[in-house]
Amino acid sequence: MHQRGRGWGFAVLLLLAGIALRVVFIRYHDEFVGDSLIYADLAHNLFSNHIYGVTEAGSVIRPTLIRLPGYPIFLGVCFSLFGDQNFIAVVWVQALLALVECCLLGVLAARLMGRRAGLIALGLAALCPFTSNYVAAALTETLSLFCITLALFSLERWMRLQQQGRPWNAWLLPVGLASAYAVLVRPDQALLPMVVVPAMLGVSLRPKGGPVKAGLARRSLPAASVALIIALPLLVWGARNWRVFHVVQPLAPRYATDPGEPISYGFQRWYRTWAIDFKSTLDVYWTYDGSQLALTDLPSRAFDNAAQRQETERIYAQYNEVTSANPESDAAFARLAAERVAAHPLRYYIVLPLARLADMWLCPRVELMDLPLDWWHWRKHPKASAFSLFYASLDAAYLVLAAVGLWRWRRQGWSGYSALAYAMVAFVLLRCILLATIDNSEPRYTLECFPIVILLASFALMREHPKQPLESPR
Repeated sequence: MHQRGRGWGFAVLLLLAGIALRVVFIRYHDEFVGDSLIYADLAHNLFSNHIYGVTEAGSVIRPTLIRLPGYPIFLGVCFSLFGDQNFIAVVWVQALLALVECCLLGVLAARLMGRRAGLIALGLAALCPFTSNYVAAALTETLSLFCITLALFSLERWMRLQQQGRPWNAWLLPVGLASAYAVLVRPDQALLPMVVVPAMLGVSLRPKGGPVKAGLARRSLPAASVALIIALPLLVWGARNWRVFHVVQPLAPRYATDPGEPISYGFQRWYRTWAIDFKSTLDVYWTYDGSQLALTDLPSRAFDNAAQRQETERIYAQYNEVTSANPESDAAFARLAAERVAAHPLRYYIVLPLARLADMWLCPRVELMDLPLDWWHWRKHPKASAFSLFYASLDAAYLVLAAVGLWRWRRQGWSGYSALAYAMVAFVLLRCILLATIDNSEPRYTLECFPIVILLASFALMREHPKQPLESPR
């Protein structure tokens, strides 16, 4: 009893430390620009004008499908309760959700590997600066992380009761709702039901300790019900897009454009022939179509020879005359991209996608701080570079611990949760495959894997790994 009381006290201290960390980020690193303003505009128009659209020319509301409605609905509810455009209230609600997420991860780790793992997971989650930082930004990450954690937590609870002969238990609903809302918040979270539903099928169709039995259709009904819960809101969203735009779009378009809007495919392809780091995303990718481009922002790998540099300089000059995407510039970028891809196809299709993926996993996660992104230029800003290197080392430590924890959990036979383990690993692998296909490298895109990273890292820090959880889940 004394040991359990001490554990509860330690858990409270960890949560208080987590609150303090998030208060620091809210106080000194809050950010309500860019995408935050787009989401807020969508929320205001949806709740006040009953139109899901963006405001143009000061008062004209144009229907749109460039963003899924999950986060605007969340903002709209917060604005309705605490005042329109009250971003401070939004980040405090996000802080509360983040702390609940920390508790869910702690309880999940305890159910999988015992109380000690639970406390470690709680500490790693509460004190993780990378996830805490995004609490202070009106962006989708915190809500997305909460939904992923809730879905995994509920999935474990459902699995335990299903193996006890109760497949139709109450945890089916949070599994489905958390997965469905995760997809409505971010389109890339469609990967979550892609691993959750198969994991449920795997448990249902092959009961523990026995072969596949008769009644496969009946056994698959719980997983099918969750799939239906996930599909219904997407069908509603897709029906709305068909009614308004006459297009089949159940998620959100890759380039965040409405039907009929031009897409600069030539520029996108040329950008992929050299881009790796987030600084290039900020300086070039986000700057294009609206601001001047500077040749000095391009790294040396953007040119294979002097002729390409000269041609890039000419295209930049032509673009800068209008500072907006235009057919002439895009066609020129397309020709330059074709030349570079033909000369180095392995670099374009293999090396650079893997480099962008590695950058998203390993770079310093300081993008929301007032710190230079070119952290490798030590002479320009030695203190900032040192702090960025520390952040990168901390990030690497989480990842190494997660790898060790995965190996130790596997050695313990997954503690009877092989379907859950495979679902987690599959989610990370599928996300890596997806991220290798995108143009712009952003560290936040790998943040959605951190609930799994933190959970696995807690297993690595255990002094001993019991064959079964220290307390049998009830």
